[in-house]
This record gives sequence, structure tokens and C-alpha cells, in this order.
Amino acid sequence: MIKISILVAESSVIQSIADPQYCFDTVNRFLNMNGKPLMFDVKLVGAERNVKLYNGHYSVHADKLIGEVEKTDLIIIPALFGNINEALKANQKIVPWIEKQYHSGAEVASLCVGAFLLASTGLLKGKKCSTHWGFIDDFREMFPEVDVQDGSIVTEENRIYSSGGANSYWNLLLHLVEKYTNRETAVLVSKYFAIDIGRNTQSFFSLFKGQKQHNDEEVKKAQEFIEKNIEEKFTVEELAEKMAVGRRSFERRFKRATKNSVLEYIQRVKIEAAKRNIENSRKNISEVMFEVGYTDTKAFRTIFKKITGITPVEYRNRYNKMEVE
Repeated sequence: MIKISILVAESSVIQSIADPQYCFDTVNRFLNMNGKPLMFDVKLVGAERNVKLYNGHYSVHADKLIGEVEKTDLIIIPALFGNINEALKANQKIVPWIEKQYHSGAEVASLCVGAFLLASTGLLKGKKCSTHWGFIDDFREMFPEVDVQDGSIVTEENRIYSSGGANSYWNLLLHLVEKYTNRETAVLVSKYFAIDIGRNTQSFFSLFKGQKQHNDEEVKKAQEFIEKNIEEKFTVEELAEKMAVGRRSFERRFKRATKNSVLEYIQRVKIEAAKRNIENSRKNISEVMFEVGYTDTKAFRTIFKKITGITPVEYRNRYNKMEVE
């Protein structure tokens, strides 16, 4: 039987504790209904026996303390809520236990912003990781040695799993169900919980806010120029000239300040504007494309899909409820 330890961490999002338990208990129930042996032994594990969440509104009882679990097969780290630094500090007792179990052969899966706690163990150094799209910049700043995947729903590397934002963790749970059982069971669970088992990106949920938390004034001016001239077409060299900075120096400084190349930043600003336009107007895709400075339909579609994970038409069908003329 596969032993699963769902951590009851301080500042946990309670759903990310309850849902994994519900998921794997449901698999057991399906197996039992079909006359098959149960596969998962699911336990809530914590540094304390009772952990209060949401300012004491909820209390979660751990089945076992971390010191009572000598060996487990899978650790699930829940999403965190509130101030990340405070949450990491409050959960320091758990970190050595996660490291010990991993080095003893356990697999580790973080849900959403639980990636911060996983990264604090040092196990993610040089590895890929997913987290909520709204926290990616903070994650990169706090853990620069981790290869955080922008827009990814699920990542897996060397027995370590992570998921993207909010309910994306259900896709990771389904991924684990399929890994430990089979595709048929994972599909059955996905239907039971009404989860899209095929979704592999959270990019179409993300909002590009522009990385301006830096002190390079020329780069900030360039960012502002890009954002105010969405409909214009201009090259990187032309932009560097406007800022009175040599191209190579400009590109190097821009990348260092924003974590995007100049071209990537231009594309993301334009596509963010296109997304808002698609969501809130009756314009067709060609009209939206022209308004953000693209004239090549194929190029626009390719870049839109690269950034959001879906095509402009798919995005419109998903998020625009207006009747397109």
C-alpha cells in the first residue's frame, strides 16, 4: 500500500489539505467497489497535533506527528496563505523532515504556493518547478536557483512534483493518480470531480503586470513607451535609440531588470492587451490583431498561443460572452 503524507502546515489553505485526502480516498472507494484491494494509506501529518488555520476559524487534526512517520512514499505540501516569509518561518520544523524523507526515497509534491515551502528545503535547486502565476516574480527573487516554469500546470523532475495556481493542483493530483494506478482510473476520477484532465497550462489565467520592481530608470522608460504604444511596430534597435542607450547594453540591462528579453516583453504587453480586447469587445480576431500592432495572422496566432497556451479563438470562446458580429 502506498503511504501518502499530506502535510498540515501553518498557514495552509485548508482546501489543499482536504482535496488531496478526498481525491485519494475516492480512488480507494472506486477500487473497493470493483473488488480490488485499497491502494493508498492517507494520513494528515504535522509538526503539531492540532493546527489552527485562518486566524483560528478552522482547526485541523493531524493523524500523526512528523516524528511518528519513519517512512512515507509521497509527501503532499499544501498551498500557503498570507505572508510567505512568515509562513516559511512558522514551518521550519517541517523542512528537515521533508528533506530526510526525500533522501530516503519519498516523492514530494507541492500544491500552488506550497512551492515556496518546497523550495526552502533546497531540494529544488537546479530543478523545474511550477507555482501560482501571480507569485512567479516573488518566487524567482526568493529562489533564483530554481527553474520556475512560467505558465506550467504540472512539473515533474527527480521525484519532485509541483502545480500551478489555485485549482490547478487538481491536475497534479490526477497526474499522481494516473502514475500510481492507470489512465482509466485517472479519467474516472477526473469525471467524478469534473476536472479537465487534458489541461496543461495556466497561462491563459495569468495577468501580465510588467516587472517594474527595479531601479533602472531607462528600462522603466522603455517599458512605459512599449505599454503606451501597443499599436506601433518598432525594433529593439529603435527602442534602444529612443532611450539613448547602445543596443547590446540596453538588451542586457532590460533582461536583468525585467527577467524578459526586450522582444519577449513587447510580445507579452501586446498579447495582454489583445486578451483584454478579446474579453471585453465584439471585435473579431483580425481587428484585435491589428490594434496591437500585428499584421500577420499566423505570427499573431503563434505568439498568442505561446504566451497563453491556447489560440485567440479558443480564448474568445472561453472568456468572451458577447456576441461577435
